[in-house]
Amino acid sequence: MKKLSLVICVYNEEDNIIPLSEQIVRNLDNYDFEAIFVDDGSTDETRKRILSIPDERFVMVQLRKNYGQSSALAAGIGQAEGEYIVTLDGDLQNDPSDIPAMLKLAEDEDWDLVAGIREKRQDGMMLRLIPSKIANYFIRQSTGVQIKDYGCTLKVYKQEIAKDLGLYGELHRFIPVLASLEGATITQIPVKHHARQFGKSKYNLNRTFKVISDLILMVFLKKYMQKPMHLFGGYGIAMLIVGSSINIYLLILKLMGQDIWGKPILILGMLLMVAGIQIITIGIVSEIQVRTYYESQNKTPFKVRKVVKTNSKSEVTKGVC
Repeated sequence: MKKLSLVICVYNEEDNIIPLSEQIVRNLDNYDFEAIFVDDGSTDETRKRILSIPDERFVMVQLRKNYGQSSALAAGIGQAEGEYIVTLDGDLQNDPSDIPAMLKLAEDEDWDLVAGIREKRQDGMMLRLIPSKIANYFIRQSTGVQIKDYGCTLKVYKQEIAKDLGLYGELHRFIPVLASLEGATITQIPVKHHARQFGKSKYNLNRTFKVISDLILMVFLKKYMQKPMHLFGGYGIAMLIVGSSINIYLLILKLMGQDIWGKPILILGMLLMVAGIQIITIGIVSEIQVRTYYESQNKTPFKVRKVVKTNSKSEVTKGVC
């Protein structure tokens, strides 16, 4: 078994491939490693750059189209053979020189997951840094998993934890929460962070709304997955009490000879409460159905076109689905 498997998801990162591969070799040449580039449907020269790397330790997993980071990570992790699996960005903002220290910490203290903390972030203040800090705070408070930097891709996992994460949708932001659900021991370590030199960031503010919706799911999975009646039953009882109280109040008004139909705000409030609960419930149930569909049938939410070792150009069939 290899010591390390690096999983690097890339989408239109043609100018970053060769510099990143050189950094990986320079910092990890003394380790028995493999580096898996997952091409998530790039439309530029990314695939050609990956295949030009003159080192058989580098592998390309080519997806049929752009599935998103969570599916790309799942594809790379599924292909990985290392005792420890490392995830990092393909835009040169993470630094491979941090990996040896993270691996040492994982081995010496027997951690299942070592997460990076970008202490000196090289991102825009308004569009990246402040929203990230706010999101990290709410995730910590909501899930109870005290990770400082949920947005840092650079992480080191034991293989069994990484392969049991169950990455679907866009849950890559909540990997520490998913690992916690599997009983993983988690620690953190400061890592370097660099400004993007080539290409364009795939980040935009639309992610904020996706994070909020995914956070609702994470809170459910973390707190109520094995006891959903504690959540839905509690709301149901509360709504029953409120509804009964309103009905009793309306009945009293009717008996007193008042026109209860002059109180539409009460009915409107009830309808809005019911509609809100139904919408959230439908979202959670739908997410669980998706997970059940894939896991029960041993299916994946992505399709791999081929897997190629970069130097030999020979195709590898393991893990292709």
